[in-house]
Amino acid sequence: MAQHDDLSAPPRSLPPPPSPTKTDPRAIHARAIKSVATDRATFNNLVTLYSKLESLASYSVRVFSQIRSPNVVSWTALVSAHSNTLLALRYFVSMLRHPTLPNNRTLASLFRTSAALSALPFALSLHSLSLKLALSSDPFAGSALLSFYFKCRMPHHAHKVFDEIPDRDSVCYSAMIVGLAQNSRSVDALLVLADMRHRGFASTEHSVSGGLRAAAELAALEQCRMIHGHAVVAGFDSNVVVGSALVDGYGKAGVVENARQVFEDNLAWMNLVGWNAMMAGYAQQGDHKSTSELFDSMGCQGLVPDEYSFLAMLTALYNAGMFLQADQWLTRMKVDYGLQPTLAHYTCLVGAMARAGHLEQAERVALTMPYEPDAAVWRALLSACAFHGEADKAWSMAKRVLELEPLDDSAYVIVANVLSAAGRWDDVAELRKMLRDRRVKKQGGRSWIEVQGKVHVFAAGDWKHERSAEIYRKLEEIMGEIEKLGYVPIWDELLHNVEEEKRKEALWHHSEKLAVAFGVLCGSAPPGKPLRIVKNLRICKDCHEAFKYMTRILEREIIVRDVNRYHRFVDGNCTCRDIW
Repeated sequence: MAQHDDLSAPPRSLPPPPSPTKTDPRAIHARAIKSVATDRATFNNLVTLYSKLESLASYSVRVFSQIRSPNVVSWTALVSAHSNTLLALRYFVSMLRHPTLPNNRTLASLFRTSAALSALPFALSLHSLSLKLALSSDPFAGSALLSFYFKCRMPHHAHKVFDEIPDRDSVCYSAMIVGLAQNSRSVDALLVLADMRHRGFASTEHSVSGGLRAAAELAALEQCRMIHGHAVVAGFDSNVVVGSALVDGYGKAGVVENARQVFEDNLAWMNLVGWNAMMAGYAQQGDHKSTSELFDSMGCQGLVPDEYSFLAMLTALYNAGMFLQADQWLTRMKVDYGLQPTLAHYTCLVGAMARAGHLEQAERVALTMPYEPDAAVWRALLSACAFHGEADKAWSMAKRVLELEPLDDSAYVIVANVLSAAGRWDDVAELRKMLRDRRVKKQGGRSWIEVQGKVHVFAAGDWKHERSAEIYRKLEEIMGEIEKLGYVPIWDELLHNVEEEKRKEALWHHSEKLAVAFGVLCGSAPPGKPLRIVKNLRICKDCHEAFKYMTRILEREIIVRDVNRYHRFVDGNCTCRDIW
């Protein structure tokens, strides 16, 4: 162990003793020194104990150097003692040179370190070694490996690792559920959770919170409720991680009253994550009053707001169109709390100003803020310019969006519609040419609705559903009824060269309209309860208008969560006030 001699010397000044609740490993070490025959297991244990105390971590290397014949357990203790640092990888290389082969715990620690350091090449070599040693199919090492691939945004590799583990345990399933949820594979995460429960594996706080995260992304209310019930039965309802995930799940499903109930039931131990989730739930609805009340109550619980707390507050003000208050909150964030606003905070301010009609001021903020504006900033300005009928500014903002994201089809559609409404046909022609030259294709819209705990996904013109014939008949019936009320299709200018009958069919068969028709057909919610739709893109202008009429003929509320915000359609109106 000569290569580690420089690290084995004790610190010059003795660190303070550990807290009374922790065993001081120096006492065990002293007894080991006095003992004539101290076995290797004692030294291995000391390496681990020292590594758990930050003030004494440097002693772990010195103890290791005193082991005459370190085995794989000794080396694993040393590697784990320096996890999440380059030292762990260096000690592993020394281990192989001795030579000592790793076991499943060595590999698990190294995969976690590789994830923390984003050391993909090292991890790939490690995966190769684990295959040669037949350890990649071990549940302990395999779980760490698939978690690594998920953190590297390589879900297909993770799924392959999972499939190759023959004797999976609850840890494997939990890692898979959490990883899929973190990679926006929400439907797959829920399927794995269902498979885990079907096979009789005990749930963990991670599998439950991962399932709730997936349900939240889908705004799948029934899934959230079912997992909540399971959490209560499994005894996780008082767990801080699960409780925060429940608040987030109900909030993102738009049922803030349920989120608040969970929040209040667990208020005594709810942490900052849970408070921020509750505020974010109100913020999505534009309920700035409730968001502000929660913010002001945090101090009573001994909590200090962070950047996410302020982001929730600014989002609420943005959705409510209150730009003066948004500016005040941004100042408060910097002056009173010493927090540096991020690009997301400034985006909320710019959007709130633009929405209120202060387009020049909003553009100045975008150009003078301490960040380079991204496409989201210019897109917020574009939407506001289009809403206020400012064709010149809309065209200018669209160019800025398209400089950053030249394939953003929504920007083309928004600006084409506002230019055509202003009679700017030369500009519309230029836009069409840009569309052809760049070969922009409309991004595939998907919408989903939950019926009896099952999520049904639809695409525009989709005939894959087993009840497609019934769905299209119901949709035709609904569209016929709203036409009688005065609904007139709103064509996207980019569809100008398509014959009217086909344009009408294309509009009628949008994914969100199919989802509504299926919801009505299946009774996705009891009479009087809202239909809940989630869409992966911005809701189009025609569907937005059609849903206003649908609420009148169906006599029920329709809630749509698109990529921008919640739209709550009631009695022919939408809470977004036609700007999104």
